Amino acid sequence: MPSPFDVETGTVLMHEPSWAKEGQLRAQLLDETYPKPFVIDDGKSRFLYFNVRLMQSEMSLKAPNDLAIRYTQKMMAFLLFQPRPKRIVLIGLGGGSLIKFCYHKMPGTQLTAVELDPNVIAFRDTFLLPPDDERLQVLEADGAQFLETTEKGIDALLVDAFDKTGFAPSLANREFFDNAFAKLSGNGVLVINLAGDKETYAGLIGEAMHVFDDQVIVISVPDDDNHVLYAFKERHFEPRWRWLQWLIATVFKRLSLGVVHRLAFIHFARWITVRRDRLLLQQQARVDELRHGKYENILDGNPSITVVHGTARFKDSRTLTVARHDGGEQEIAFDRCL
Repeated sequence: MPSPFDVETGTVLMHEPSWAKEGQLRAQLLDETYPKPFVIDDGKSRFLYFNVRLMQSEMSLKAPNDLAIRYTQKMMAFLLFQPRPKRIVLIGLGGGSLIKFCYHKMPGTQLTAVELDPNVIAFRDTFLLPPDDERLQVLEADGAQFLETTEKGIDALLVDAFDKTGFAPSLANREFFDNAFAKLSGNGVLVINLAGDKETYAGLIGEAMHVFDDQVIVISVPDDDNHVLYAFKERHFEPRWRWLQWLIATVFKRLSLGVVHRLAFIHFARWITVRRDRLLLQQQARVDELRHGKYENILDGNPSITVVHGTARFKDSRTLTVARHDGGEQEIAFDRCL
């Protein structure tokens, strides 16, 4: 039926029986009580919505396999760190942009997309997703439960899972990150699209840093007002900063990336290289914050424990000499020292 919205013009595509009343559907779309996702086709692109304020996916009809939205391009920048993934799992299908891109650009990769809402999967043909085959599987399942039972060895775990209220609640907890870490391959990477109010996912970033031992990078996507989180399983991971430009050229050639995707990768590489020192400082600040929240905050609340900040050395078997951070020196006598 014709779009009832003033700005989002075109044709609205819905999965409804032939006897459904157009007037009632129109009213539900306008007052945001329509309970299922819907698509708007404006003749150039197709857009997946949960409501008119929450556009989930975009597909260009001229280039249906390209990544039209900037945050999806930034999510695929994980290829700079894991250029030849053998197995990719996507939690949150949406309009299928990411899984389609991987399917057509990486013919040697096993792909699994996990989507909880059958009404989202119902638009699979609308967004021109290929049928399941020996490389591709689209599952109707809870992403967190899938991760609990799936085999280990995921090279890239992409998470783009939202409902009408925001990031999928079953994924925003320590258990999910523990499972993600366990199921990734030795040099696997977790990539998460973060959208909405920053306060809603600040704790999620903290959980990722805790589980992945602070091997986490978070970058902004100004065009979409999103952030993308990369968490690396490899301990003491450090990107090959000097090789990023070479890796970009290699990935471009192998995947035959278009100009838009090249610019996104180049921008990301420049951003992450130029801001390397800032990233490390931000990471250390976050480590200090988490350490205080986990340990020192508990000690601060116990009047029988005194915390002294400084460097300690033994004066004798019963005494420590502490060079305090404030410049002073203090001797601490003890009966036992741990």
